[in-house]
Amino acid sequence: MASVRLVHRPDATGDRTETVLASDVDVARSTLEQARGLMFRRSIPDDYALVFPFDEPETQWLHMLFVPFAIDAVWLADGEVTAKKRLAPFIGLGRGRADTVVELPAGAAESASVGDELRLDE
Repeated sequence: MASVRLVHRPDATGDRTETVLASDVDVARSTLEQARGLMFRRSIPDDYALVFPFDEPETQWLHMLFVPFAIDAVWLADGEVTAKKRLAPFIGLGRGRADTVVELPAGAAESASVGDELRLDE
């Protein structure tokens, strides 16, 4: 089973902590899957993530049109968090430089910071 793991930057002692953010993961590989995203869903489970892989790091936009619940969006370049944002239902809009974008339930990415590592374990 796939999971999304957050690996925090080393602390003052050099230790890196790891947290599972999602254990129910879908990957939107096709253009159609990426265009649809979370639109028209009524909700997502607390341990869910939708992952959008792209060919190379560039500006990736997200919108919340037809998504009736808030989400946390995390933009990654080479597995490193470059940006994160809470997107509001229906009207949220976000962008960041990324080769991968991860959408999670609102609050799931609270502990993620720019520079942390996010891993998709398949």
